[in-house]
Amino acid sequence: MAGQSLTQRALGVLGRALAHYISQPVHGYEPFAITDPAKLAAVLKPADVLLVEGNHRISTAIKYLTQSTWSHAAMYVGDFQCTELDRVAAPVLIEVDLKGGVIAVPIRKYARLNTRICRPVGLSVEDCERVCRYIIDRLGNTYDLRNIIDLARYLLPVPPVPVRWRRRMLALGSGDPTRAICSTLIAQALQSVRYPILPHIERHEDAGIHADYKVREILHIRHYSLFAPRDFDISPFFRVIKPEVEDGFDYRNLVWADRPDAVDEGDEQAPGNPG
Repeated sequence: MAGQSLTQRALGVLGRALAHYISQPVHGYEPFAITDPAKLAAVLKPADVLLVEGNHRISTAIKYLTQSTWSHAAMYVGDFQCTELDRVAAPVLIEVDLKGGVIAVPIRKYARLNTRICRPVGLSVEDCERVCRYIIDRLGNTYDLRNIIDLARYLLPVPPVPVRWRRRMLALGSGDPTRAICSTLIAQALQSVRYPILPHIERHEDAGIHADYKVREILHIRHYSLFAPRDFDISPFFRVIKPEVEDGFDYRNLVWADRPDAVDEGDEQAPGNPG
């Protein structure tokens, strides 16, 4: 019994060390389309999913395995009034961190990273509150990091895995680290109100009058442990929200550097210059 306890403690120490290592930022990351946090906050609505292009060692592996830009997902709960969120500056995102478990963070955490907003369409007010409450109630949950198999796969930024097996590699082991890394909690929250993400679709053809055929689609819920951040992006049931577009974007108001009058336009309005 003592030996088993010692082994478990050793695995825990090793797991935490691995989690710390793969959670470190990588050098050379360069965001190309960052959005001002104020603009993000202006368009985000409760139950929106914020996808993030992470800049950590584990992010590189996840993006490679899922063949996607996105390595992380968080859910926006806004200024939801509850004691669990009192310590975090609103507006609030809830996410799962490999080391910290389920935590609440401010939007500004992702001010220097590429992001995308995916919005569930037609979610009722009641269901929106249920989804937010589901994920808020899990705040403080932590994950067992003793499953070394789950963690070791992310040590290589580009694991040597054939394309058809890359997605399956995420499900290998299916332990707590996998549930922390993948979008399990967000998927569970949405599926708790039967909102589809990427369900299995079963099609039935029914013969109708005059030999016409009608196709009925029956949806089957996909297991929540098998979702990755990119699934919210490619899902036909989520709307992609672009803050710049929502802010009244007009291409005619842009000032391009290659225009001869680009610099002069600003000077024309300076004090002392004729308007």
